[in-house]
Amino acid sequence: MALNSASQCSYKTVLSCKNCILTGASRQTESKEKEMLQNFPALTYTPWQPSPNNSCSKSLPCACPSVVVYKKSRQGPYLPTLKFDRRYHATGPRRRVTIFCTDRRHPQGRNSKKREAVQQNVDLPPVLPKKKKKPYPMPLKKIQQAARADKKLAEMGIEKKLEPPKNGLLVPDLIPVAYEVLDAWKLLIKGLSQLLHYVPVHACSECSQIHVAQSGNDIQDCLGPTNSSRRSFHSWVKGSINDVLIPIESYHMYDPFGTRIKHETRFNYDRIPAVVELCIQAGVDLPGYPSRRRTKPIRMMGKKVIDIGGLVEEPRPSVNSSSVIMDLDTHRSFERFTPPLESEVPRIAQETIDAYEKVKWGVTRLMKKYTVKACGYCSEVHVGPWGHNAKLCGEFKHQWRDGKHGWQDATVDEVFPPNYVWHVRDPKGTPLRSALKRFYGKAPAVVEVCMQAGAQIPHKYKPMMRLDIVLPESEESRLAV
Repeated sequence: MALNSASQCSYKTVLSCKNCILTGASRQTESKEKEMLQNFPALTYTPWQPSPNNSCSKSLPCACPSVVVYKKSRQGPYLPTLKFDRRYHATGPRRRVTIFCTDRRHPQGRNSKKREAVQQNVDLPPVLPKKKKKPYPMPLKKIQQAARADKKLAEMGIEKKLEPPKNGLLVPDLIPVAYEVLDAWKLLIKGLSQLLHYVPVHACSECSQIHVAQSGNDIQDCLGPTNSSRRSFHSWVKGSINDVLIPIESYHMYDPFGTRIKHETRFNYDRIPAVVELCIQAGVDLPGYPSRRRTKPIRMMGKKVIDIGGLVEEPRPSVNSSSVIMDLDTHRSFERFTPPLESEVPRIAQETIDAYEKVKWGVTRLMKKYTVKACGYCSEVHVGPWGHNAKLCGEFKHQWRDGKHGWQDATVDEVFPPNYVWHVRDPKGTPLRSALKRFYGKAPAVVEVCMQAGAQIPHKYKPMMRLDIVLPESEESRLAV
């Protein structure tokens, strides 16, 4: 900022004339301020003109009592504000003061891209306590609000408006997605069965943890029944594909909107993987596992179904149903698929991890439309608008519920669990230790197996694997902040 030589004013934020003396007097009353503002025409200024070097100048005739304060405006550059001392009036000789403003900052538009925060280390979701019900995926207030709205419509005698697939009809856009998920599910089972011939997997015989490396880890976090005698060390045994890909099964129903499954009739229904049942209800025609395809929507009033199109007798399963489901199940898949050539292991690993991502993407998209219920206490899952009535829950306070499940909307991780394991940088190196536990990362078991087999790590899993952390020595771990 620069001033004219005739004015001899200060170039600080507050500018004053040479003959002006600022005192620390108290603030003016409103009446006196109005009188001073009425004399404002004595001060005149010429509009500013921007200079070529991104600077703005203001030239104004300044009387002695004026104090110029440079202030920023939201709608443009810095604008001057005039303040008056109570002892002076806007009279007397006028002096022209030229104020220069230089703004070196580059203009930023409204559509300028903000710097995205790069996540380096991501913590895994917390482990939910078993002696407490799982949280609802949707806030409870919204659930209660929707229930009150349905009840109000039912009291008024108005039918509930349902859209596919809530009304029993298929969604045509999701039928190809269901077929893609089923094909990727087959490829995932086949790829994991072949990779387990080369990548060793260890499972604890006392708890549910597994470890992917040449030998088990030495981390003391076992929660099994006899962990006190083992000082919380794991009891490692050879693992299988069911330890890597946790089997989540569901009852197959010909008509999900029909009669509920009772505890006495539970053996009349087959148990198949929940991902396969979701694809069948989404439009996949699987031999041996038929599903009812409605042409007319169902009608509901509140929670009561007033028209489901009549009950249809379920066709009997064919003899070849067991052979069809064999390719879609992990049972004895390690024996059915022979070990591949060692040169083909990286290619199979990359195809397997791509199939894993395809299944996860498809299940997430299907569950946005099709209803899947999960028990709030155990790992039971049911694909359909309502849960079954089989009394098989044995978790926290099941006596109060007579063994019935506490059904609520399921999440993707409950239908297709990731099963996180410790990430091992050197599978043939020294086992992981408890002293460096907070420096290790984790990854889904399928991703860890495929990575050790030669596949490329997807970018979204790198932050949780903590690849940018340098592992210190055990003696230096206590000094790390």
